[in-house]
Amino acid sequence: MDYYRKSTLGKCLTDALDELVSNGTITPDLAVRVILQFDKSLVEALETKVKSKTNFKGHLHTYRFCESLWTFILTDAVFQTDGEVQMVDKVKIVAADTKLISR
Repeated sequence: MDYYRKSTLGKCLTDALDELVSNGTITPDLAVRVILQFDKSLVEALETKVKSKTNFKGHLHTYRFCESLWTFILTDAVFQTDGEVQMVDKVKIVAADTKLISR
C-alpha cells in the first residue's frame, strides 16, 4: 500500500525521483523499486522504532471508512504525548490496519 507517499517525506521523495528519471540519472524501474522500498521501510520503522503513545480528543467533525481506511476530521483537538500538550484547531487523521499493508 502507498499510504505514506502522500506525506511530506513521500512527496519530496517522489519529486526527487521524478527529476532523476527526467534527466536520465536513474531508470524508471529503479525509481519504482526505491518508492516500493520506501513504503516497506516506513511501515517497518513505525512498527519497530516508535515507542511513544499519543492520546487525543476533540470534536468529531467528519468521519469516513473507505477502501479499508478510516478518515477522521477533528476540530478543537488536544494531543498529549509524553506529558507535552498540543492544541490544534483542525486535524485530519487517516488510519489503516497495518495487517492490510502488504510487505
